[in-house]
Amino acid sequence: MKAFFKAFTYAWMGIVHGATRERNVKFHLVAAIVVIVVGWWTGLSQLEWIIITAVIALMIALELMNAAVERVVDLVTQERQPLAKQAKDLAAGAVLVFSIASAIIGLLIFLPKWLM
Repeated sequence: MKAFFKAFTYAWMGIVHGATRERNVKFHLVAAIVVIVVGWWTGLSQLEWIIITAVIALMIALELMNAAVERVVDLVTQERQPLAKQAKDLAAGAVLVFSIASAIIGLLIFLPKWLM
């Protein structure tokens, strides 16, 4: 049972590290705060809040995974290697794809409410 709770401590340490030291995680956290404030001001429905919450959580989780991939690659090699670059680029590409999808989802939720 002790190990179970210790895993939460390690996970929380990862979140704190990302939030305090990773530039892109900080950016997405600020963006999340802006979206939450604008969502509150706009008066989102419960379903819209569920979608926004899921998108925010997935974006931050994906950014944390991207940072983890970068750390592992850097741990394995400090040399410029094509496979190391590809691994980092693929992880960053995944973040970019979801960032674009998140922006589209945000527009689909917010624009109709603002243009009424």
